[in-house]
Amino acid sequence: MKPKARYGCDPAASRGRRHDENVAALRGPRDAFQRDRDRVIHSIAFRRLRGKTQVFLAPDGDHFRVRLTHSLEVAQIARTIARALGLNEDLTEALSLAHDIGHPPFGHAGEEALKAAMADVGGFDHNAHTIRILTRIERPYPRFDGLNLSWEALEGLAKHNGPVNAPSWAMAEADADYPLDLASWPSLEAQVAAIADDIAYDNHDIDDGIRAGLLTRAQILQVPIIARGWKAAAERFPGIREERQVSELIRSQIGLMVNDLIGETRRRITQAGVETVADVRAVGRALVGFSGVMQAEERALKRFMYAELYHHPRQKEAGAAAATIVSGLFAAYRDDPERLPEGWRQSMPAQEPDRSRHIADFIAGMTDRFAIARYREHVGPIDLPEGF
Repeated sequence: MKPKARYGCDPAASRGRRHDENVAALRGPRDAFQRDRDRVIHSIAFRRLRGKTQVFLAPDGDHFRVRLTHSLEVAQIARTIARALGLNEDLTEALSLAHDIGHPPFGHAGEEALKAAMADVGGFDHNAHTIRILTRIERPYPRFDGLNLSWEALEGLAKHNGPVNAPSWAMAEADADYPLDLASWPSLEAQVAAIADDIAYDNHDIDDGIRAGLLTRAQILQVPIIARGWKAAAERFPGIREERQVSELIRSQIGLMVNDLIGETRRRITQAGVETVADVRAVGRALVGFSGVMQAEERALKRFMYAELYHHPRQKEAGAAAATIVSGLFAAYRDDPERLPEGWRQSMPAQEPDRSRHIADFIAGMTDRFAIARYREHVGPIDLPEGF
């Protein structure tokens, strides 16, 4: 669907796909970016996000977020922002849904362990691995590897956090095959998806942290933006139960951040004189962002979350267990590739660094529980922190 604003990405003006497709064989009345979104949703890698850590390792509770539910929440927030700014909602949604596909099991703890295990073969980066999955590892089509997403989708995912001036081996490999202009800023749709990610986890992780018993009301009220939101919720709904007040706080805080972002982004677009997609990339800086006041508040919230939740002793204990599992599996498969499933074993490259990178591809695709089971099968027993 064509965006309302000229600076939004128009699917009719897409730079195309790496592999030509027979238009007559395409299914359904969808444009390029709608197909991108649908290809992501139907991918195996997207389905596996339901079993990958968001905050808590292999959570026992059904109410905790995982990578899949987080990605859906990011997409909802991003579409709201894109619609208000007149951008292409389908591309924004595709980018939001796919942004975490490259995460290995156990979240950032798993990523750090895999990066360390692969230090002698170029390391590991989940953002570059997202591109690797979408261009090489997923193989649902008979004529080419990957999902063959549009240039705009791949560019937005590659530059999820802005220009990539020092690409990792995986990103450089993908860029050499299909240049993504890594040194420039991406579309507004990509910028919106990236900051919607921050808005989602800044707020929803508070909910999960309280539910897990790692955050308390007294703790969160130390953060000024939360304290104001808590007071406002109590004034609007006096006497409500604490869990309902938490929900109201998070809804209101998301709305506060979204409204600030929309207003500030409109101001930046006007100030920069941006009229087209080409103008967006030529500006040389981020156009989507918070006002100075909100940016300071959001950073304070992040500092609190890292100190009190992400680096909580129980989280560190879980992270240590995750690192043991990932590093142990990598060593086991590198020492004896016969432990790999048949398909992965048969396609094992003959030489390094491709052999180790092939093993990392397999491990990165695992869900938390599958990785735990394979560790116990191939390495031995492991004590895991009690589930939340």
